[in-house]
Amino acid sequence: MMGAVSANLASPNADSARKRELLEAAYAWVLEHGWAGLSLRPLAEAIGSSAGVLLFLFGSKDGLIRALLARSRAEQVALLDGLRRRRPVADLATVTAQVWAWLSAPEHRALLRLWLEAYSRSIGDAGGPWEGFAAQTVADWDSLLAAHQPARRRASAKGVAERSLVLAVLRGALLDLLATDDEVRVGRAVALHAAALRTTG
Repeated sequence: MMGAVSANLASPNADSARKRELLEAAYAWVLEHGWAGLSLRPLAEAIGSSAGVLLFLFGSKDGLIRALLARSRAEQVALLDGLRRRRPVADLATVTAQVWAWLSAPEHRALLRLWLEAYSRSIGDAGGPWEGFAAQTVADWDSLLAAHQPARRRASAKGVAERSLVLAVLRGALLDLLATDDEVRVGRAVALHAAALRTTG
């Protein structure tokens, strides 16, 4: 089986292109079904491949999970980069409102449910495929928020605590939104926190 797979993917370029194609298909599948149902054989059948090909390209099921986590994180990083480019017109309160507008958009619910499940699995997963995902996510978002603080405040204990609180508010609001779908109530709470940032900034 593996010999046939290797023959079909003899070209490094074919390997890379097929790997990207299957990664995108697998990512679309987990967006719809979540991580809990991730089993190689049903996944492979759903995306028009085989378990052998996935193992050949990603090394193992854990390797595939790591690739999918990286793909999921890439969407977050793209958002962060977009918000960083707005830095000349943004402060911490403004970026909090901008981030919430993105997080609360109905078209992002599948991605955020996937993120939440990965975040939860990552906590305490020493040595597994989820290891470090949650901490990496916190670091990504902290970096974005720090970019929207005055330079003198950024490294201060108060500045670090300020953006840690913003991140906690956004994460808690997201959990509440995913649980209740009450965008109005939760959005008002985030807006209240953003307003408080403006008065203390």
